[in-house]
Amino acid sequence: MAHSQSISDKLLERILSSLSDDKAEDVVQINLQGKSSVADHMVIASGRSTRQVSAMAEKLTDRIKQEFGFTSKVEGKDTGDWVLIDTGDVIVHIFRPEVRDFYQLEKMWLPQGGSASAN
Repeated sequence: MAHSQSISDKLLERILSSLSDDKAEDVVQINLQGKSSVADHMVIASGRSTRQVSAMAEKLTDRIKQEFGFTSKVEGKDTGDWVLIDTGDVIVHIFRPEVRDFYQLEKMWLPQGGSASAN
């Protein structure tokens, strides 16, 4: 189990650094271990425009493919309001701020009164 954990952690680190490089805003990381069988981590971030959201998603999936050797599942890149990237171990949501405010995804996954680790 330790082996897959290290891959998951490396993937998470790379996702966070990719989003940071591309000037993502309000990046929040949520640990899903023990809460979901779907993934180990969830990352939620915002981009200022549909163009930035789509560009961040495209760069992120390219970097993952180059460095980890697999293709992520991507939904919503054409509209750029909300892009979901499923890397297997880490689920990434990149939103335009208005769309993120509307869905309030963090609230679904965070304990009441708890906080996520924000970068």
